[in-house]
Amino acid sequence: MNRYFQEVLDAHELINYWLSEANIPVAVCDNLLARFSPHFSMVTPGGQHLDYTLLTSFFRTQGGSKAGLEIEIESMQVITESDAGATVTYKERQQLPNQKATLRFSTVVFELSHDNRVIWRHLHETALPV
Repeated sequence: MNRYFQEVLDAHELINYWLSEANIPVAVCDNLLARFSPHFSMVTPGGQHLDYTLLTSFFRTQGGSKAGLEIEIESMQVITESDAGATVTYKERQQLPNQKATLRFSTVVFELSHDNRVIWRHLHETALPV
């Protein structure tokens, strides 16, 4: 599988695990946050801008906060790829038990670290009708 697609899947598996499980080890959050650039930026579906500091604060305070959360990723596409990284799009469906699902279209800019790891540099999410 394309390594950028694999990163999208692996990161969302960690996000799902971190947000949905009670009494989860902090090391899971540390592993998740290590995937993001210190220069990370994000535009949320609601139009808010997050930087790495705000992303870190969000994840650190939300461990286990969404019991039963399910995240599904589909329709991944590479927009561009180079020796420095790639831009990928995908659709993300989230659902909590007994609640209506949310759907978002995401565009992520990946960069490669000095040791060739895939790093999240920028993420833009747009809410879609379900």
